[in-house]
Amino acid sequence: MVVVHHDPVVRSVSAGGGRTEVAIADATWEELLRLAPATGVEIPALGDVLTLVGDRATVYVELKGARIEEAAIATIRAGHARCAVHSFDHAAIERASRLAPEIPRGLLFDSYTIDPAGAMRATGARDVWPHWSLIDSRLVERVHEVGGRVIAWTVNDRADAAALLEIGVDAICTDDVRMIAPRAGAEPA
Repeated sequence: MVVVHHDPVVRSVSAGGGRTEVAIADATWEELLRLAPATGVEIPALGDVLTLVGDRATVYVELKGARIEEAAIATIRAGHARCAVHSFDHAAIERASRLAPEIPRGLLFDSYTIDPAGAMRATGARDVWPHWSLIDSRLVERVHEVGGRVIAWTVNDRADAAALLEIGVDAICTDDVRMIAPRAGAEPA
């Protein structure tokens, strides 16, 4: 079963102060469900998330974990949500391209890439997802020249978001959508 969780481990603290770390890749679904009360956060199955979203939005699934792309793609295909996959593991995106050429793909970057077009060609990626602080107008130009999109992560400041949009970034990933949503009576950022 493919689950939705940011980190590769689930950490919990018992009432007595004992700490537990469970690697998601090594846990059963039942073990993860038992951890939910201890962490205060339920860990959803990807299939349940896709059912909840339905056709109301595109779900961007970040592939994390060794060789997870086959299971993630099977889950995506079994659902009815629009999805795209992306990862820091560019080899996973290359494998996803072969397994599911119909699912849009993206490459996550946490360091500046000199040749985004080459990386996109090698993996069949449509999108480039650099950390927002790495994005400059030249990077945006190089991605746009090959028909790609630049999606900035994780932008949590209104001024940073406005500056990125000004240089042509196509989309912004944020922890707080209220930060970029227009306020009543205010000019859009």
